[in-house]
Amino acid sequence: MDHAGLIEIARAARERAYAPYSRFKVGAALLARSGRVYAGCNVENASYPAGICAERCAVAKAVSEGESEFSAIAVVGDTEGPCAPCGICRQVLAEFGTDIDVVMANLKGDVKVVRVEDLLPGAFTGRDMSPTAGGGTREG
Repeated sequence: MDHAGLIEIARAARERAYAPYSRFKVGAALLARSGRVYAGCNVENASYPAGICAERCAVAKAVSEGESEFSAIAVVGDTEGPCAPCGICRQVLAEFGTDIDVVMANLKGDVKVVRVEDLLPGAFTGRDMSPTAGGGTREG
């Protein structure tokens, strides 16, 4: 799956977003190293912290299906420039690898590709936790 294909899946996922409060719909498409793609959309809640972003929705779907190795994620929103993941989503993506391509796009066709390590330099990962605390089992 190339980046253009991921963008199209993310764009379609965006249409299913539940965003009655912000009206800011976002879609994501996460490519696992297995070749499977997991789509996600933002799901808001009247209690704002209970909502979830499109990127984390896609990660949760993939992990619940047994995936934990990813190569790329596309994110699409109706933004002026390419739609970037929020800080929490950057941290969640870093948990699964700082070498994941992040394909940021908008509805106008603007695209920018970076890696998680570019969006969150110095990310906190399992390597930062002491082995006695159960950390250090994942590469960041």
